Amino acid sequence: MTTYETSASPATGASPATGAPPATGAPLRSRTHTWQPRPEMTPEILGMSGLEILRASLKGELPGASMMSTLGFRLTEAAEGVAVFEGDPGDHLLNPMGTVHGGFLATLLDSALGSSVMTLLPAGTAYTTVQLGVHMIRPVMADTPTLRCEGTALHVGRTTATAEARVTGTHDGKLYAHATTTCAILRMG
Repeated sequence: MTTYETSASPATGASPATGAPPATGAPLRSRTHTWQPRPEMTPEILGMSGLEILRASLKGELPGASMMSTLGFRLTEAAEGVAVFEGDPGDHLLNPMGTVHGGFLATLLDSALGSSVMTLLPAGTAYTTVQLGVHMIRPVMADTPTLRCEGTALHVGRTTATAEARVTGTHDGKLYAHATTTCAILRMG
C-alpha cells in the first residue's frame, strides 16, 4: 500500500532531505509505503514451481516483491511463459528534466522479463538477470496514466533463458518502451 501526503514546509523553510530551501515555495510532499517481507525459503516454497509462486503472490498467499510497493507497480497476470505488471507513474519518480526516470521503466521491464522466465522454471530453480537491453520510445510524464508491461519468455534452457517485454499505455495503447533479457538459470540446493 502506498500513501501520499502533502505537508507544509518546515518552519525554517529548508528541505529535510537536503537542507536547502524549497525551489518553488510549494509545500513539501512525502510518500510512505508498506510491504510484507518475503518468507524464509521453506521446503514448501522450494517445492513450488515459478508459476506456482507467482500465482500464490497474485492470490495474496505469498507477499509480492517489496520493490513493487517502493516504485508503485504490481503483478497482474501470470501464465506459462507470460507475466504482466502494471505501474503508476507519479511525480515521485521524476528525473532532473521533469520526466519519469528511465529506471522506473527499466525496473518494470526487468520484472516482467524475469517473471516470464520464472513461470517456466520447475521447483528448486531460480534465475538472475545477466543482461538487460532497454529501448525507451517516448517519455513518461508524472501524470501519465497506468502503464502495462507484458513479458514473454522466448527460450528457457538448462543454464540460460531469454525473454522480451513491451510497456504500453493502458489509456492510449502506445508503445513506451521495450526490452530483451538474458537470464542465468540457477539450480537451488
